[in-house]
Amino acid sequence: MKSWLLVPVLAVVLAVCGARSPYQTVLQHSRIRGRPNVCAMQQIKGTNRKYFTNCKQWYHRKICGKPVITYECCPGYEKLPGEKGCPALPLVNIYGTLGAVGASTTQMYSDRARLREEVEGPGSFTFFAPSNEAWAALPALQEILDALVSNVNIELLNALHYHMVNRRLTTEELKHGSSFSSMYQDSHVHIHHYSNGQIVTVNCARLIKPDQHATNGIVHVIDRVITAVSSDMQSIIDVDDDLETLRAAFAAAGLSTLLESPGQYTIFAPTNDAFAKIPRETLNRILGDPVALKLLNYHMLKQLQCAESIVSGTSVETLQGTALEVGCDGDQMTLNGNAVVTKKDQLGTNGVIHYISQLLIPDSKTLLELAEDSSVSTATRLFVDAGLSSHLRGSEALTMLAPLNDAFKGRVTMTPDLRALMKNHLLKQQLSSKALYDGQQLQTLGGLTLRVFVYRNQNLCIENACIAAHDRTGRFATMFTLDKVLAPPTGTLMDVLKADERFQLVGAIQTAGMTELLNQQGALTFFAPTDEAFRALPPAELRNFTVYVNKVPVVDADLMATNGVIHAVNAIIRPL
Repeated sequence: MKSWLLVPVLAVVLAVCGARSPYQTVLQHSRIRGRPNVCAMQQIKGTNRKYFTNCKQWYHRKICGKPVITYECCPGYEKLPGEKGCPALPLVNIYGTLGAVGASTTQMYSDRARLREEVEGPGSFTFFAPSNEAWAALPALQEILDALVSNVNIELLNALHYHMVNRRLTTEELKHGSSFSSMYQDSHVHIHHYSNGQIVTVNCARLIKPDQHATNGIVHVIDRVITAVSSDMQSIIDVDDDLETLRAAFAAAGLSTLLESPGQYTIFAPTNDAFAKIPRETLNRILGDPVALKLLNYHMLKQLQCAESIVSGTSVETLQGTALEVGCDGDQMTLNGNAVVTKKDQLGTNGVIHYISQLLIPDSKTLLELAEDSSVSTATRLFVDAGLSSHLRGSEALTMLAPLNDAFKGRVTMTPDLRALMKNHLLKQQLSSKALYDGQQLQTLGGLTLRVFVYRNQNLCIENACIAAHDRTGRFATMFTLDKVLAPPTGTLMDVLKADERFQLVGAIQTAGMTELLNQQGALTFFAPTDEAFRALPPAELRNFTVYVNKVPVVDADLMATNGVIHAVNAIIRPL
């Protein structure tokens, strides 16, 4: 091979070999400089739940419970007496490794099941080993353990074999969505990655100490005991008496076939008690109304989401196309601020089921109820102060444009101009952000026309403000969350410049014969030097009205005009 051909081949090989999975990337960033093989972790107080982290990825207000920062050995390393940092463990077989990495209970049961000889001997295995705490947390612990160990050669051995794969698999090879045949009747174990690779699960159990290497394979310590998955979601619902009403509702809605079909779904399943909270007359109407039964689509997601993947402050999209807001009530996960997830991660062959304590009814809220959120509380107060409460509580088809609290500067009080502006944050029809398109015109209650802009970075903006969160949909209206307060256009580019005292540039534009250009229809962008920019120029250059576009800071962006936009700059733009 010629040397000039070897260079690109080597580059490709190096790129492939150097690529890291998202999990490995997060793990690398969590390492502490100067402390060999020590990683930063966030641990939830009172639990063993821990997350690799670094200063750019703190999970404050994202995890149910209060996180504290701890420092522990990175995966594959352990603290040894008298050693600085976390040296690598001496490489021993899988049986010996189990005892060294916090899985001594699994080691003990390997003895009882007569599995020890197998995991001490030749071969190459992957062992998803439940931690000591995972065994202790089993529901009806003694009953289950008695059943497992009563027939040593069968039940316990089968259970442990389901935790094993007959090949070595590092986290690099445990790809999202992959599955592997276990050593129990070739039943598959299922792998998923979440939160930018920070969480890896097997059958929804988290890998809490992954990549513990052994002479004959590898151990991944997991946070729960896993069981073989053999039933689809419809079969799980069919045999659970707590889901009897939901079973009838799915049948009436014609969704039973979907729940039996291949796929990767998530169901937030209201229990019988959740349905019982609805008046009997209302429940009977829902169960007998095919249109009303569409609310069941609001309880299903298009992808499999284990409980570990769902963090507070995020939105998840339902089969209906609307969003569910995930939050926390103490250490419990909530949906839309109410329904509590009471039982998690009932895994089926085509998805996962989480049990909830309240029915999710997406179309029952008014605009005012949709806006009851701390992130848009300032806008909510201003809508009320502006006398718009009747619109927010009524049955009009509207879309509210609610700026985030950070969009308002300082303490905001009501004025006539602000009252008019807030009225222009209400659109005359109920919209979905998915139906917006570039150049679309939207009519406000205040009588203005707003324009939609779609940008290459996938930002979806209305005038100067971009949509910053999923839609919130109520019975008659929808709320869009915006990153800025709207600044509707008040005239052409020339009109905006004339009305702003910062721009003596107007005279220069008139002298240069550009007035007609800035008044005509179009879609221009103007980087407009302020008076301060001209004052900063040496006298010799002040007579030169040539403007160049380059890397000059914009001090006031998005001054919207009917024929374009102005960005004010406090320095004259020069070529590099």
